[in-house]
Amino acid sequence: MTQQRLSGKVGIVTGAARGLGRACASRFAEHGADLLLIDVARDLPGVPYPLGNESQLAYTAELCEQAGAVVQTAHVDVRDQAQIDAAVTQAIARFGHIDFLVNNAGIAAPSGKIAHEITEDEWALMIDVDLNGAWRMIRSVGKFMLDARSGSIVNIASTAGLVGYRHFAGYVAAKHGVIGLTKAVALDYAPYKVRVNAVCPGSVRDADHVEGRMLSEIARSLDVSVAEHEQVFVQAQPMNALIEPEDIASAALWLASDETVRMTGSTVTVDGGFSIR
Repeated sequence: MTQQRLSGKVGIVTGAARGLGRACASRFAEHGADLLLIDVARDLPGVPYPLGNESQLAYTAELCEQAGAVVQTAHVDVRDQAQIDAAVTQAIARFGHIDFLVNNAGIAAPSGKIAHEITEDEWALMIDVDLNGAWRMIRSVGKFMLDARSGSIVNIASTAGLVGYRHFAGYVAAKHGVIGLTKAVALDYAPYKVRVNAVCPGSVRDADHVEGRMLSEIARSLDVSVAEHEQVFVQAQPMNALIEPEDIASAALWLASDETVRMTGSTVTVDGGFSIR
């Protein structure tokens, strides 16, 4: 029987409809957590690819319920503080407390342009979802964790928060911002025993079971085939393998659990060695 590392805990996962959000939510449910699963669950103007939808979010919830979790879902745009606050308030009313938050919601595009060709709207959209969205979630959840003198916030950043990538200035700036946000909030919250850490995934395989598509969208932005793009990343990683969604879920589980109660302001890099070169 699997050891229940999150037994009795309640968590929030954003961007939960598919990809890393689904992988994390499923892992948390297997380890005893009850969950609020958040996703915009619709396409957004300016994002040039389909985002998670209502049926995908419902399927993630179903997987978690099959693992024994009590699950609440909410269609939330992380650019909208009122929507976030309403969902968090409903979760508090139902569960009574929030023990961990995984800020996973994010977009990979609009990208694929040299810096000066990025429009104001494209830049604003990327920053508003990938960076401001994480801050808004912390703004809503943080006060409950501080009152409880307990909690874990896990921000899903990227190796793009550690190094630069050509033609991805907006994404790189947003993810570097997430790392800075992690460190600053960790200092703010440390006296209250609330910890804040970040996970930096490398190139994650677009696994069918989580309906991931981040890698394929990056390839599309660069106007190269998915197969070609994957091969480039495999060769660039010292371990010569793409990262699996479950690799990131395992790191997030560790940070959400009580195994890391003395760990805050840290960045956990899961990238097959890519960023150590």
